[in-house]
Amino acid sequence: MTDAPPRAELLLDRDVPEDIGQELAAALDRLGAPTVRVRRTLVHRGAADIPWIVLASLPLQAFLSGLGAEAVKDAYAAFKGAVRKTARPGSPAGAEARPLVLQDPGGGLSIVLEPDLPAEAYESLIGLDLAEFAVGPLHYDRAQGRWRSVLDEAAG
Repeated sequence: MTDAPPRAELLLDRDVPEDIGQELAAALDRLGAPTVRVRRTLVHRGAADIPWIVLASLPLQAFLSGLGAEAVKDAYAAFKGAVRKTARPGSPAGAEARPLVLQDPGGGLSIVLEPDLPAEAYESLIGLDLAEFAVGPLHYDRAQGRWRSVLDEAAG
């Protein structure tokens, strides 16, 4: 039996322009996670109700494992660029940037990708072992230089 590539489902905030949504879907596809469905949040919800701008639902460990392959280096750079663009689509100056969230549909664990993450955050994401975490969301701690779950640490 062969492992199927991870597939992504995108839920976009209504503020995300169509071209940026397409760019993100294309970046995920080049990274081996073809997008099976793109949906928009409901119009009656306000931006304050949703802390993220894009939610990508995909099998996280399979996706992260594939990121380190040499063949996907350019696609990975495009993905990081799309994350940065997605966080501030047409926002007025001074508006708070909202992250892209990767969420595993099976276990529910999520990884929060803030738009201004340093390169080392993405580099350490490639080798991240999600089995180390029980509860999310995972955030990159710049002071400690690692991905962590505050909820896991509080429970432990």
